[in-house]
Amino acid sequence: MATEGITSASDVQMDYMNLLVTQLQNQNPLEPMDNQDMAAQLAQFSQLQQLETLNTSFGQVLKSVQYDYASSLIGKQVSYEATADDGTTTTVTGEVSAVGTGSEGEITVTVDDQIVNLSDVTSIRD
Repeated sequence: MATEGITSASDVQMDYMNLLVTQLQNQNPLEPMDNQDMAAQLAQFSQLQQLETLNTSFGQVLKSVQYDYASSLIGKQVSYEATADDGTTTTVTGEVSAVGTGSEGEITVTVDDQIVNLSDVTSIRD
């Protein structure tokens, strides 16, 4: 899941492979590339790709734990900071009735008919 401006390990590895093929096609036959250097670079890209996969998996586990936590809030009183139309901030308290996912993938809770990001909850009471 690469975002704009961020290149995934597989994209970098593919770019490297294209560059490597070009270098091999155009190398000086009297001074060929060092095989150990190529193998080391390929190993580094493989490790980078594995770390990227691990990071993605960890992110999915974290999201699942957060969703489970949010679900445990159903029926409890929570407080969050709300900004009024005039720009003032007040603390609002209400009961959580549902858990969901926002438009950008963030976890939300429904508090007295208001959808609130889980990260905006400031306190919890039974």
